[in-house]
Amino acid sequence: MILLAEPIQKQIASPARYSMITAVLVLCSLVVVSGIYVTLPLGPLLADAFQASQARVAWASSAFTFAYALGFLLFAPLSERFGRWPLMLSGLLALGVITPMLGLAPGLSALIALRAVQGLAAATFAPTVMIYVAESFPQERRVAAMGFVSTGFLVSAIAGQLFSSAVSENWGWSYVFYIHGVLCLVAAVLFSIFIPRGEEIRTKAGLAALYKQLPALFLQKRLVLCYLICLTILLSFVGMYTIFQDYLTKLPFALTAPQLMQVRAAGLAGMILAPFAGRLAAKFGFKRTLQAGLLLAALGLSAVGLSSSLPVLVVMSIVYIAGISIMIPVLISLIGLLAGDRRGPAITVYSLMLFIGASAGPQVALNLLKAGSSLSAFEALAALLLVAFGLSCFIKAPEI
Repeated sequence: MILLAEPIQKQIASPARYSMITAVLVLCSLVVVSGIYVTLPLGPLLADAFQASQARVAWASSAFTFAYALGFLLFAPLSERFGRWPLMLSGLLALGVITPMLGLAPGLSALIALRAVQGLAAATFAPTVMIYVAESFPQERRVAAMGFVSTGFLVSAIAGQLFSSAVSENWGWSYVFYIHGVLCLVAAVLFSIFIPRGEEIRTKAGLAALYKQLPALFLQKRLVLCYLICLTILLSFVGMYTIFQDYLTKLPFALTAPQLMQVRAAGLAGMILAPFAGRLAAKFGFKRTLQAGLLLAALGLSAVGLSSSLPVLVVMSIVYIAGISIMIPVLISLIGLLAGDRRGPAITVYSLMLFIGASAGPQVALNLLKAGSSLSAFEALAALLLVAFGLSCFIKAPEI
């Protein structure tokens, strides 16, 4: 394991410096992870541009998230060997080069292939940034910093869609990738200036030895249950917004692109609870807080499908996102505690499961729509969250 905490803490003399580091890490997280979601609003535009079906266009999202998830298995061990800081900076620079190339893609197949490469490059940043925070921040600042970075991941889900909708509406889909690439380069510059590198003591173990730590994680029942719950979170989230694209542009709503963008923006209100998830867990316990988030999300998602009133639908989508915003930081903290000295590999598997779910989200949602109605699709995703709640009942969570 890389020992970062003491050298970096010696470099940082004031609380203000920690705040600046946290802010830059949140910004970088927002820029990187928003790449997952920028293609969700582009479905109809890409279908028209490349004369392709929505099902095929959905692979522009799935290819990124699938490569992103698998990339964790490659880059997290590499960060143990070569260092967190160099890997994250290299990933940001790579994204600054790769992302604009998507705007020049001559066909949908090329765009999907480039999205996979983009997803692989993005995997250098998360979960590496979470491990960096866990190792380099002092105990009294660690939970808050992880909460804010997790919030950056969550906000990117809405911000990425809003950015994509606004840019594509005014300049076309290609400029989404051109401008996003510039933002990645800006993030790389800020990272290199404000994030301490530290005097990294890197493991000399071979990569094979590092991978051998992973199977032991699946022998812990509590971790396996947490990982199964992880699969449902972003699957339901990405699935919901995929269904939204179909549901809200048809009668009785028939929303225009700007109106749909406003509905997406409203979801940001649901993320206000994310920075306070640690406090909620400290007061009520990990298990109860996780279960509250699951029930809140299932209730909101179920009500979204049942409502024919747009204001009610918007409010219930906020309720759903509030549940999600509680679950993600609580789960990552819970997994870190359960894993003990295998925290790094455990967080890697957590991120892998989370984004495998995100990868499956568009395909699951489109197949649910094909098999039934928007109502049945929403209710099926809500039922999946209730299954996750059932799994959570078998977790024996430690106290903080």
